[in-house]
Amino acid sequence: MLIALVVLLFAELNLFAEGPPIQERFDVVVYGASASGTMVAVAAAQLGVHVALVEPGAHVGGMVSGGLSNSDVENQQQLIGGLAHQFFAAAGAHYHQPISYTFEPHVAEKIFRDMLAKAGVNVLFHSGLAGVEKNGALLTGIRIEGGRKLSAQVFIDSSYEGDLMKAAGVSYVIGRESQQKYNEPLAGRQDLLPGHHQFRFNVSADRAGGGLLPFVVAQKDVAPTGAADRRFQSYCFRLCLTEDPANRLPVTRPQSYDPHRYELARRYLEGAKGALTLGDFLGIVRIPNGKSDVNSTGPVSTDLLGASWEYPEAGHTRRQQIWDEHLTWAQGLIYFLQNDSAVPDAIRTQANRWGLPKDEFIDTGHWPNQLYVREGRRMLGEYFLTEHDLETLREKYDSIGMAGYNIDIREVEWLAHKVYLFPKVINQVFTEGYLSMPVQPWQIPYRALLPIDEQASNLLVTVCISASTVAYASFRMEPNYMIAGESAGVAAALSIKEKTSLHKVDIVELQSQLRANGQILALSDVPPQPR
Repeated sequence: MLIALVVLLFAELNLFAEGPPIQERFDVVVYGASASGTMVAVAAAQLGVHVALVEPGAHVGGMVSGGLSNSDVENQQQLIGGLAHQFFAAAGAHYHQPISYTFEPHVAEKIFRDMLAKAGVNVLFHSGLAGVEKNGALLTGIRIEGGRKLSAQVFIDSSYEGDLMKAAGVSYVIGRESQQKYNEPLAGRQDLLPGHHQFRFNVSADRAGGGLLPFVVAQKDVAPTGAADRRFQSYCFRLCLTEDPANRLPVTRPQSYDPHRYELARRYLEGAKGALTLGDFLGIVRIPNGKSDVNSTGPVSTDLLGASWEYPEAGHTRRQQIWDEHLTWAQGLIYFLQNDSAVPDAIRTQANRWGLPKDEFIDTGHWPNQLYVREGRRMLGEYFLTEHDLETLREKYDSIGMAGYNIDIREVEWLAHKVYLFPKVINQVFTEGYLSMPVQPWQIPYRALLPIDEQASNLLVTVCISASTVAYASFRMEPNYMIAGESAGVAAALSIKEKTSLHKVDIVELQSQLRANGQILALSDVPPQPR
């Protein structure tokens, strides 16, 4: 194990040793080495501009290499072109297939690192944002931890948090809009609806000594149906587990494990009287080599409802606390399902088939290195996407890619609601906020990546784009982040070569270059499908 760690660290320090030395002045500085940021950097560097990719952590790829190994491509595989398609094709080649949308985390990160190295991108790890410098609306530089300053002609925020966007003085919003705000029928606080993310058996919200169970919200503290609030869908860790005995490490009791933290799960099991399975708690999807991508499923799972609402605006210390809270929730849930006497033998036996893979996430104790930040800050930019842009206004003259995934909003909160069961009244737990609505393919406008010109004239945003909660819920999938990233990288390079602002980039030339790269900008670009 020690040897493996040394090798990994040596590889990270020397990954780009043969490339140009890291300098303080660049053409393009990208903040956030998510999959989107990686595509920004590669696309720009391929066009001959000098690029720095700045990452607060130690890894590239964000969620794509951080546990989300079963890619969200349903209904939009034919829309994925360009660098994103190259990534999935490289994953396929690794497994001797034409293309693969499932892969092991370490394989995904290697592909990203290979792409960056081949393009000659300078990657700066452990480089969190410390501040920005501006001259009017023009960003002239960013300061990173350790006192370094990086200057560039163009800056791009590809972080999940949108920290560069905020530091640059760009307007943004957090939380759900009301239905009335943009006339969006799907907006605002949701009704309590049945479905597989809802409790199927009665679960009391009341704590034995009075009050409500942890994280359960009182009915009086929620907005009316359809109203706005500052709440948004839950976060989680997408776990990578294995059932291969030769590669499996046991899930040991977490140091801070508190079995009472899982009282909701215990009560759900008790009310079900044996009718639940492991699949009601863990969404296990198999990926290559005996491993799985574990997503949240059901009303009590890896999502920690209500625990993320402070995260977007929190400082570093509080964010780390929220991060740890989500990680220990996931760790404790697996341990609970494998060991607690309240869990039926059949579920415990099935859960104990799974453990941590020895060859994944070596430097973070084999647990994922990325929190799944599904939504946070959303820019108020040159064009604000709403539900209508996914339904009736799907075509855009400045299309830089296409999306087509469902409007997908995970649970927002556990809510206590009185249920009248004569002759008793039960304070019952419900999940609120889950929404999944199919959409037709829609075009992503370049303007949704642009801040208002007067606020930041040389900044693009590729993850926290300009969109309502409802519209963002279709965009927020990693393939779409990658598409937006490549498009932003090309736009940045064209802006520099044309000596023009990002807001005045020649859209026809941008689209021509993107199509030459294989990007899908319209349904007419979709190659014929083999019969």
